Amino acid sequence: MGTSWNEEVTSCYSLCCQDRRSSKHIHDNVHGNIYLDEFFLKFVDTEQFQRLRDLKQLGLSHMVYPGAVHSRFEHSLGVYWLAGEAVHTIKAHQGSEINIERNDINTVKLAGLLHDVGHGPFSHLFEREFLPRVLNGSEWSHEDMSVRMIDYIVDEHNIEIDAAMLKNVKDMVLASSENASQNTLKEKRFLYDIVANGRNGIDVDKFDYIVRDSRACGLGCNFQFQRLMETMRVMDDEICYRAKDYLTVHKLFATRADLHRTVYTHAKVKAIELMVVDALALANGELSISASIQEPAEFWKLDDSILKQIETSDKQELKKARDLILRIRKRDLYQFCNEFTVPKDKQEHFKSITPQDIVCSQKNGDTPLKEEDIAVSIVKIDLTRGRNNPLESINFFQDYETDFKFPIRDEHISHLLPAFYQDMIVRVYSKKSELVGAVSKAFENYQLKTYGRKAQVHDTPEKKKSRNRY
Repeated sequence: MGTSWNEEVTSCYSLCCQDRRSSKHIHDNVHGNIYLDEFFLKFVDTEQFQRLRDLKQLGLSHMVYPGAVHSRFEHSLGVYWLAGEAVHTIKAHQGSEINIERNDINTVKLAGLLHDVGHGPFSHLFEREFLPRVLNGSEWSHEDMSVRMIDYIVDEHNIEIDAAMLKNVKDMVLASSENASQNTLKEKRFLYDIVANGRNGIDVDKFDYIVRDSRACGLGCNFQFQRLMETMRVMDDEICYRAKDYLTVHKLFATRADLHRTVYTHAKVKAIELMVVDALALANGELSISASIQEPAEFWKLDDSILKQIETSDKQELKKARDLILRIRKRDLYQFCNEFTVPKDKQEHFKSITPQDIVCSQKNGDTPLKEEDIAVSIVKIDLTRGRNNPLESINFFQDYETDFKFPIRDEHISHLLPAFYQDMIVRVYSKKSELVGAVSKAFENYQLKTYGRKAQVHDTPEKKKSRNRY
């Protein structure tokens, strides 16, 4: 006779308690006590992992949301903890059915702990905006560097770890990236969906940062990851969710999209990011910032303090970069002129807009503009799957007495759910406050020329044409 459900839960609970008595604990402001045993501390107590303390989770968002100063260090601990809780929950309910072993639990937890160890400074600005600017379309990713950094940490600190476990940890870190392993025949494939889910986007990485970022920014968060964690179920090697939790799953993606709109891509946050990218590009020749991405031994030394290094340098070669950072300190920012949302039917074949497009839209008699006077930001906000609905990739089940999994269409749940799943927003900034009016007018001309109408919601307010620092 098989092990009873109660026996499995009791066994798992006893194992957790035994682990915690011999572990160090850290009190986290989101999850409470987080426990780390000796094996994981070997990674945490390295200069490469401790570097994450000096990387703000939300990059430059704290310049607009002062509370957003939390780091990738605490986020990584949070993902480690939730990864462990997730696999412990599955083991408690289905341990005898799917044979989750101690090594599986440690592998998932280590992947959660190290998933961001190769992240660059200033959130995603480093890899998505700075590197492509200075390295002509660079496709470098923090996931790839995380994998290389994991190998570096193991070698540099002589950490004993099973080779198969190490490989699985790295595969889990890459699971949602473009370089994810194409081997779909992995044993216990569902384990690879816990930290970074390439199949449908539901993972503990999002569970942690959605709650943590919302709290740090002083925003409410109606998404409750605990409901999904407590009721998820593995079916045919895939994590599935109760049909009655459909709207909770939808809220995960909707809350993430809302954070992107209100925090991560806030118009003033983007203005500061544009200035920092310009400053880093100007300083790159002198400081060789981009060269650090070649080797983990150099990359781990790069963090958010690079701005302070530029700001406090007296080198003449860094003067232009230093002046830009001083403008940020004095709140003399690039001025937001206006924005428009790209029409739905134009998104698929949308051609990126450049400062040259705006300059070329000027009419005779307008205040002359130069490309270097203008900055353009293209913001994409979606539910993780571009113009597709991520919930179409998720399977649900009716109850624990049935073994049938199935997808659910939005219209079977509510007619209030979105019919389109991506926004594309074009924002234009003037790098000089005295040119806001001219840039705004040229931007309107561009819209008229491109769409035959003004796509922006309203004209640029007069107050936007005067210096506004806060």
